[in-house]
Amino acid sequence: MNAPLSNELLPPFEIRTLPPAMLAALSERFGARCTTAAAVCEQHGRDESPYPVTPPQAVVFCESTDEVAAVVALANQHGVPVIPFGIGSSLEGHLLAVQGGVSIDLSRMTRVVRLNPEDLTVTVEAGVTREQLNREIRDQGLFFPIDPGANATLGGMAATRASGTNAVRYGTMRENTLGLTVVTASGEVIRTGTRARKSAAGYDLTRLFVGSEGTLGVMTEITLKLYPLPEAVSAAICHFPDIAAAVRATIQIIQMGVPIARCELLDLNAVRAVNHQSKLSMREAPLLLMEFHGSEAGVKEQAETVQAITGEMGGEDFQWASTPEERTKLWTARHKAYFAGMQINPGCRTVTTDTCVPISRLAEIIEASVREADESKLPYYIVGHVGDGNFHLAYLVKEGDVEQRALAERLSLQMVQRAIALEGTCTGEHGIGLHKMGFLVDEAGAGAVEAMRTIKRALDPKNIMNPGKIFTL
Repeated sequence: MNAPLSNELLPPFEIRTLPPAMLAALSERFGARCTTAAAVCEQHGRDESPYPVTPPQAVVFCESTDEVAAVVALANQHGVPVIPFGIGSSLEGHLLAVQGGVSIDLSRMTRVVRLNPEDLTVTVEAGVTREQLNREIRDQGLFFPIDPGANATLGGMAATRASGTNAVRYGTMRENTLGLTVVTASGEVIRTGTRARKSAAGYDLTRLFVGSEGTLGVMTEITLKLYPLPEAVSAAICHFPDIAAAVRATIQIIQMGVPIARCELLDLNAVRAVNHQSKLSMREAPLLLMEFHGSEAGVKEQAETVQAITGEMGGEDFQWASTPEERTKLWTARHKAYFAGMQINPGCRTVTTDTCVPISRLAEIIEASVREADESKLPYYIVGHVGDGNFHLAYLVKEGDVEQRALAERLSLQMVQRAIALEGTCTGEHGIGLHKMGFLVDEAGAGAVEAMRTIKRALDPKNIMNPGKIFTL
């Protein structure tokens, strides 16, 4: 083995050398689709986390389940790590090759395998993105609602148990994944679940792999629930005197049972950044960006109820975006908030935490976290899928500034500890990856994490599946 990989940002890991015999076998099987080119490897060792580039030793572009199985079987034979790669949009270091090995790029696996409109199901290859899927099923009057912001691959979304802006009404990838095709650590292909909406047959392996972050197997096909396009859609923004009022309004909306489809919070800093990047002119004050789905009458009733609630909480300037073009403009700006924050603070990287708490405790955690962030003097912004108690606080740290990075990590730790104390979680949707391994122990406890390790050892005895993520062995 080579010397341990270590710097001020990454924990130390031993690099496992890629044997020449395995590289030769991959090259013979895949030709130009197997590469050790530095630029390609660096691309596959970088995500949106604050970690430095940590490249694999080779990248293989697979085009079928059988090809993925062939790569994994070779890796198992030689004890070499494999790291699934979709589009590279993860935020917690999921795809960094911290122990070396081979990146399996699934981005060419883009077939919609089977569409069943009458059952509201679809089976897709792992490289299909959410935007591609929605383009291909729109003419059937259907859509897939899980929307994490980035145009992520559905394989990556299943691996991290993604959710996003529609989760308050439609749930997360956990609730919307019916079955999987998975390549296990031995190179065997297994299938979990069916197209039926429920099952009591044996262990729920689908739920085991969804959210496993590539540490138990490589998902190559996913069977998903679909939904009819709503008859009517309307979006609105409402400004508030302060962030606490916006959060209290959100809590009241959810507790009243309003079936709102989206309820997004942007603080003043996020609004300012989004205005700057997307050339908008929204009032620079905390706001809720909301969307309503249903029949014409249902949407009207939801909107009237919400407008009354927000008015009681000090909401002002309730503005409607009823045309598809207006709604797209608003939601595109919201999805670009991550990059907008960095653009308005040049030379910075983002350290972001995505806690989720019971909705009744949301105001408490946000107010305390905002107070600490203001006192720190670090630039920051808040966006959140607050309808289900999930929000993101992003600290903007000058790249290479060790003191600022340490301060951001300390603030993040305090916020996570507060979330756990309020019976919440350290991550609502980003996953654990590298960044939150210590938080997982705080949240689940040593016994539960050891149970996870037991499952990992049983399914991946050589520890080749995305090693060093979620927990260490």
